[in-house]
Amino acid sequence: MRIKLNPRKLLLSKWTALQPRNKEKHFLVVRVLQPEDPQAAITEVELEAVHSRHSRIIPWKTLTDAEHWQQGWC
Repeated sequence: MRIKLNPRKLLLSKWTALQPRNKEKHFLVVRVLQPEDPQAAITEVELEAVHSRHSRIIPWKTLTDAEHWQQGWC
């Protein structure tokens, strides 16, 4: 099942990893990476783990996979 998302509204959204690694379960979108061409579509976001403050850049469409991500903190 896929979640419908608008990439321009992801900033500061909260996410729960359904298969956490290294005690990193809760995440916050801290940055939406804008492409160099303003007409191009957004492809990536930066997630920051709440527990460890570790950040990683992922394709934003990964968040639409309901088997791996749930919107909000559970």
